[in-house]
Amino acid sequence: MLQEAITRPVDRFFAAYSDDHRHPTNQWLHVLCVPAIVWSLLALVYCIPLGAGLPTGSLAAVMAIASVAFWLWLSVPIGLGAAAMMALSWGSVAALHAAFGTTVLAVIGASVFVVAWVGQFIGHHIEGRRPSFFTDLVYLMIGPVWVLAKGYRKLSVGY
Repeated sequence: MLQEAITRPVDRFFAAYSDDHRHPTNQWLHVLCVPAIVWSLLALVYCIPLGAGLPTGSLAAVMAIASVAFWLWLSVPIGLGAAAMMALSWGSVAALHAAFGTTVLAVIGASVFVVAWVGQFIGHHIEGRRPSFFTDLVYLMIGPVWVLAKGYRKLSVGY
């Protein structure tokens, strides 16, 4: 009944995602781990060379732009917040790459990726529910903005 009353895609996605993330510890772990996973994916993809004279990070730029476009489609305020977070992530990834090179960035990215996913699965074990993306892979794109929306709600910002 409630699901039928929700019309915006962002609200439908958040309602379904929230059903799998009720336990406070699982929510806390997601607030920490989901942004870390996004950062680590950006870092890892940044390290993939495309050749053909394209600059380092070109594929990561495409990934970031496509992600932000999807999030803007869901909600302009969410998309703008996600764009700001992606820009901060991009800046830190580019700085690490400039300072330490591709190999070190890839090792850091892979390490963060593994640790953050372990945290996610611990949270779901505590929750007693499977991760949402086991139902639909689109929830891999919803997790980051669900965390952002939690922050918006704490700040009483609408989305």
